[in-house]
Amino acid sequence: MRFSTDPPRGAKSDRTDGGRDSYHHGNLREALVEAALVLIAERGPAGFTFAEVARAAGVSAAAPYRHFRDRNALIAEIARQGFERFAVALDRAWNHGRPDPVKAIENCGRAYLAFARREPAAYAAMFEPGFPLEDDANLLRASDSAFGVVRQAAEAACAAWRGTGTRPPPMMVALHIWALSHGIAALFIGRTDATRRRLPMTPEDLLEAGLLIYLQSLGLSAP
Repeated sequence: MRFSTDPPRGAKSDRTDGGRDSYHHGNLREALVEAALVLIAERGPAGFTFAEVARAAGVSAAAPYRHFRDRNALIAEIARQGFERFAVALDRAWNHGRPDPVKAIENCGRAYLAFARREPAAYAAMFEPGFPLEDDANLLRASDSAFGVVRQAAEAACAAWRGTGTRPPPMMVALHIWALSHGIAALFIGRTDATRRRLPMTPEDLLEAGLLIYLQSLGLSAP
């Protein structure tokens, strides 16, 4: 794919670097994020260099360093922004546990898959950044915030438990919900048709069935 050397729509530029476009402060950062998202969609988070991002954005190889110390910092910013949007989508789906905690968990699962389908490049950066989340404090906080919605949902479901014996631990339930949702997204909502597995049902139906069986096995959902 060829990339235009023109600045993104709405971006201002001046000719101060040997004729090469130089974005005003703020626009360059957005242009680099947008260019990286295109590259991630095509090649994955590890499939390009920092210099290629600069070239795709139509700026010099040195220009990205005005906003990001290196390529990992750019990926971290994309992932951070993705997790923030992800948390908003999950929280909206959770809707304070309405109409009931179990149904709200199913809605969270559907929102999880919807985000993976709607923003595959950001989703890939979020879960395949190529470095530990702990390397970037802001990224780690954004990730924790998104998971916090799922944990809140699990805590509400466990609080409503009326079984016998030991109540299921909410953290375990939250991790299982997250793992099931992420596994289905990774397997059946790939970045391209070539990486996507075929299913005799929709990923949403598969996830709903999986969550129902899991929650029933813990006594968190009526048969």
